[in-house]
Amino acid sequence: MEALLIRSPAMTLTILLVTVTSLSIGAESYRGMVGGRKEIENVKGNEEVQELGKFSVDEYNQRLKLKKEEEEGLEFVEVVGAESQVVAGIKYYLKISAIQNGSPRMFDSEVVVKPWLRCKKLLNFAPTSQ
Repeated sequence: MEALLIRSPAMTLTILLVTVTSLSIGAESYRGMVGGRKEIENVKGNEEVQELGKFSVDEYNQRLKLKKEEEEGLEFVEVVGAESQVVAGIKYYLKISAIQNGSPRMFDSEVVVKPWLRCKKLLNFAPTSQ
């Protein structure tokens, strides 16, 4: 009798639905942990993060030169806040303090680092919107 219940389409569908629901609930409980952003502690003392901030400003300045824009380049001061996220590599979200036209300004930067390829790429660089 038990073998007949398992072979019935209704029971197979029920087992499938229970399994999918369980997996969905399990995945929901991990949201915010796996693949989520993680704040980086001691940003000012973290040499790697500071180097990524300088890299971001240098790349931004290089792009200005390539566009032949009249806007003056930036002078890197320091990274004041940072988060990381594991993607196909590590994505860094940086809050950068820089000098533009003699005035201090804040910028947001996104950089992806793929250490196994010895590659880093500036994805976004813009004035902080706050």
